[in-house]
Amino acid sequence: MRTFTAIALLLSSSLVFARTEREVHELRGEVVAIADGDTLTVLDANKVQHKIRLAGIDAPEKKQAFGTAARKALGDKVHRNKVRVVWNEKDRYGRILGDVYLDDRHINREIVSEGAAWWYRKYAPKDRELERAETEARNDRRGLWKDDNPEPPWQWRKQKRAKTEATTGSRKIGESGRVLLHWDWLTNWVEYRYGKPTPAETKTP
Repeated sequence: MRTFTAIALLLSSSLVFARTEREVHELRGEVVAIADGDTLTVLDANKVQHKIRLAGIDAPEKKQAFGTAARKALGDKVHRNKVRVVWNEKDRYGRILGDVYLDDRHINREIVSEGAAWWYRKYAPKDRELERAETEARNDRRGLWKDDNPEPPWQWRKQKRAKTEATTGSRKIGESGRVLLHWDWLTNWVEYRYGKPTPAETKTP
């Protein structure tokens, strides 16, 4: 009986914890800044700023093809407008991952439907609404889908990281080479100034 009671309490605690983890929050405020095609800042009634990453979508980076257009597409919709953000988690950078609404318009979906962002299937694999929006945009060749083979931003970021790591590695190799070059120069100078040491001088005691 005690074992059964303990198990029941454990299951109950787990369910409460799960519900707490999935607790839905709502934030209202004015959009005061647009970072890129999927990130914005909301100023709430208490004058506190919140950085919002639109959940389930991934827009081109600013230095990527269509990046500037994607940022403009988001800004044209919500900048200086009052929005509602529904969310239940933050990303590793502390940004709120949320669904942004302007009145009854779902901005996340609109952005994807207009071809200004991808459906981020890695993090929203079951979001059929975003899946349909991307399919429509792709079929109608809207926005970034006008290109025959647009590069997804997650691949673009991966390639950029690889290039950065390769450059850093080359720099380290170059610095090691310069150290060896300086050592060779010092050795040659000593030999020139004081003469090359004889075998007896270099013999270990």
